Amino acid sequence: MNAQPRTNALSDDDLILALEKALPEIAEDHRAAAQPWNPHDWVPWDAGRNFAFLGGSDWEPGQATLTDEVRAGVLAFLLLKDNLPSYHRMLAVHFPVFSAWRELVGVWTAEDNRHAIVLRDYLVVTRAVDPVDAEVRRRIHVTAGFRQYEGSATDVGPLDVLAIMAVHEHQCAAFVRRLGEAVSDSIDEAVSEGVLAQILRRIAADDALQARTFAAFLGAGIVADQEAAIVAIDRALSGMEAIGADVADFDAERALIADYENDGTRGAVAAALVDALTLESVQELSDDAEAARGRILALAALADRAAGRPS
Repeated sequence: MNAQPRTNALSDDDLILALEKALPEIAEDHRAAAQPWNPHDWVPWDAGRNFAFLGGSDWEPGQATLTDEVRAGVLAFLLLKDNLPSYHRMLAVHFPVFSAWRELVGVWTAEDNRHAIVLRDYLVVTRAVDPVDAEVRRRIHVTAGFRQYEGSATDVGPLDVLAIMAVHEHQCAAFVRRLGEAVSDSIDEAVSEGVLAQILRRIAADDALQARTFAAFLGAGIVADQEAAIVAIDRALSGMEAIGADVADFDAERALIADYENDGTRGAVAAALVDALTLESVQELSDDAEAARGRILALAALADRAAGRPS
């Protein structure tokens, strides 16, 4: 994602103070809609056994139960969720946890951490994938991080972070629903993939709620500085990459899930934000912000055409 100059009418500090006025209501709405769940409840522990380190036997390829496509999708999504520390840092730079923003940063981090926990526990217990390969990939991917490059702490402002997270969560929800369909299509009633499909539905519900929460903060951002908010949304959409695109040594897996995301996916994310923020009715924009809004609306129209709706 290339850095672009930011054009905020408000300073970052003033913008955060303006957004903070919406924090109690948005946090309460999130709490009211959230459905608590425990990762350990969803893991079929009776299917597990020790590995060689504790006197059992190590994983062998014949123990894998997932199709190659599902394995690729699950690994891509798991590694994305493993990268939580990078996303937490990006939020905490502008919305510090030792402030009123603890609710946003802390609750999101705790909720999202469940996703990596339940997926990894499920995969290890059922031996659905090679656990050594998954662990090596986790270390490499988390070490590389998300947006870890010189200047990454300064080229992204508060509205950029909120826009990136809103796009990210909408994208995650769409990807995991698509992955869940692939899992359901491959289910053998004699194995535990039915549990995996349920896990993915639980994660999709979390991600959809988180997407709405970040979009609500973007709505407050439009009230505070509509030009900067719209430009930030445009930047976030233009920087959207397919899930798994940043995973090292993943070409073969990416090829298997290449049809999971396309222009229509970006269009659907744009359409969700257009609807949530009523961007079609925003007025009195500068030329640059109007051009950004035009690009967002054009992307959203892709989703309408894909669904057969008049744009």
